[in-house]
Amino acid sequence: MQSVVIVLLGIVGMLFGWLVYSKFIAEKIFRMDDRFVTPAHELEDGVDYVPTNKVVLWGHHFTSVAGAAPIVGPAIAVYWGWVPAVLWVVFGTIFFAGVHDMGALWASARHKGKSMGALSESVIGKRTRSLFMIVVFLVLLMVNAVFGVVIANSFVAQPNAVFPAWSAIVVALIIGQLLHRKVPLIPLCAIGVGVLYATIYMGSSMPLALPTEMFGLADKANWIIILFIYAAIASLLPVWMLLQPRDFINGMQLLVGLVLLYGAVFISMPDITAPAFNTQTAVDTPSIIPLLFVTIACGAVSGFHGIVSSGTSSKQLDKETDGRFVGYLGAVGEGCLALITLVAVSGVALAVSPEEWHEIYSHLGAGSVNAFITGGANLIESGWGISTEVASTLLAVMVVLFAGTTMDSGVRLQRYIIQEWGEIYNLGVLKNGIIATLVAVGCCLLLAFGAGGSSGSGGMIIWPLFGSTNQILASLTLLVISVMLIKAGRPAIYTLIPMVFVLTMAFFAGLIKLVEYYEQGNWLLVSLDAIVLVVSVLVMLEAWSVIVTHRRDERANKASS
Repeated sequence: MQSVVIVLLGIVGMLFGWLVYSKFIAEKIFRMDDRFVTPAHELEDGVDYVPTNKVVLWGHHFTSVAGAAPIVGPAIAVYWGWVPAVLWVVFGTIFFAGVHDMGALWASARHKGKSMGALSESVIGKRTRSLFMIVVFLVLLMVNAVFGVVIANSFVAQPNAVFPAWSAIVVALIIGQLLHRKVPLIPLCAIGVGVLYATIYMGSSMPLALPTEMFGLADKANWIIILFIYAAIASLLPVWMLLQPRDFINGMQLLVGLVLLYGAVFISMPDITAPAFNTQTAVDTPSIIPLLFVTIACGAVSGFHGIVSSGTSSKQLDKETDGRFVGYLGAVGEGCLALITLVAVSGVALAVSPEEWHEIYSHLGAGSVNAFITGGANLIESGWGISTEVASTLLAVMVVLFAGTTMDSGVRLQRYIIQEWGEIYNLGVLKNGIIATLVAVGCCLLLAFGAGGSSGSGGMIIWPLFGSTNQILASLTLLVISVMLIKAGRPAIYTLIPMVFVLTMAFFAGLIKLVEYYEQGNWLLVSLDAIVLVVSVLVMLEAWSVIVTHRRDERANKASS
């Protein structure tokens, strides 16, 4: 019964965010205008800049920003107790993530679809652009390299997810062609989701696996190579051909999954076995503050969202006002996924008693995706009577498809960054889309195999930096939006308060990790962590200088008039 109360309070809060708060921010602060010509129309090229139905674009944006992170983060952070995790997810979604994502869309659309790194030059200055893009590239490198490993691990551990995961690509290609020929969206959506779920049912009894060794590499390493070959090809295709329909179908699949999970809560009304505040943590457990706020990123607020908003989504906005639907509602969807994840890993669906729950969550990092799949499958079985085997396959495919969608978008975004570098530094070779894609994929594979050897797990080496780096990026994105608002003479408090809070938590988390890496003698992570922290300070100082100069000029103009 406790789970129902959590769900109801969370849903009411997010409805307030969507119906009231987001409308206020969009209309009064960002002042989104249908008359504004978006980059999708101004620069339409049929490949990257494509005016898109807001529902389809929401599907792309939602699944690109979600990935597996709103499952992984909450499923780990519940270790400190379900109360702080739930509060951060709900309030973070309403006042942080929605404003951040919608603001990044608005800022990029107002600067011809430039990424946050590139447009920071126009808003703050040239030095900021170079510094900002270092952090952006690092985050993308981490996400792409690690999500390749996550999907490969899932394929090895859950071979029944292989067939539906690759079938989803074929379904998306067909739907993309039909949508491009103006076939109505709703019947296509229904057919696409139906076919996808049919493949999930088939996959549960038809596991597929690579040989344990092939070409001198283990099955996981071969999956990583295959995934990056696919991602390279997908990133060069027009967005309407694969990215949009795949993301939309995945978004609809997630909605069905959310209906099953939330419906199961209301049908079975399970109790919570996890502690509200965990007082039995291991001796070496880090402090909940600030680590909670970098462990749960996606599902509360995440810098990666700003990269997607300004990298792909802003190039597809049909109308500027669609930014509220795509950006804020995308954040709400992700918050809902994070919330139901917390219920699945906190309740009797995962562990019948508090003692069993503590056995599963014996230390920080235990549980994670496996706890979500197990708890979620048991929850669905108790509510709907669907077998745990089918439910487990469904949830495993959900995780794989989300991670794959994020990887698709991530490689495309890396290509944009490299092409922007080509424009900025006048390096003609990097302006070429194929060359930029090869450089992007090459960097990911170099990290995966260069640092991780034949296992291909090298991305995991720098992954511990992701939490603090990602949240520092979110604060830098909010900073750019705030400076834009200040220059436009509009209230910036609604972005400055989240910026200061996220930066404080992320910066101190980065310092804690810096000491930890130093004590471990991990000089690679020490160096990268120090670079990110120094870059964030320099960007803040640059922004402060711009704000002070702007205020001084304003006062001078008033005095002379």
